Amino acid sequence: MSNELKLILIVDDDADYLFQMELMVKNLGFRVKTAEGQAEAEKVLETIKPDLAIFDLMMEQEDSGFILAYKAKRKYPDMPIIMASAATAETGFNFDLYNENNKNWIKADLYLEKGIRSDQLHREINKLLKL
Repeated sequence: MSNELKLILIVDDDADYLFQMELMVKNLGFRVKTAEGQAEAEKVLETIKPDLAIFDLMMEQEDSGFILAYKAKRKYPDMPIIMASAATAETGFNFDLYNENNKNWIKADLYLEKGIRSDQLHREINKLLKL
């Protein structure tokens, strides 16, 4: 299947960042659906199953991304989720998805610091989608 058919859901409450990410991911050859927060994303996920999702961590609440990832994985267990955040820079808290305890409650497949380069994002998306 061509990656042009792949739909990526991007969720972020920062409209400027959301727009930048949408452009970047479209330029990589994917279709994009966006949502400006957890509540809107939950509505989108009721009717659409994206091939992959990129969630901001801190939206309406500090843990919105985690809650959204948990709900999304319950509905679509095989949908890869990338958690994008500036949280480490802002809080100093580091999310280690390779730590078994964290893996149980952080329902993301990959954690990326915001400011990700296009080529790095492309590589990670292709890896998660097995393209």
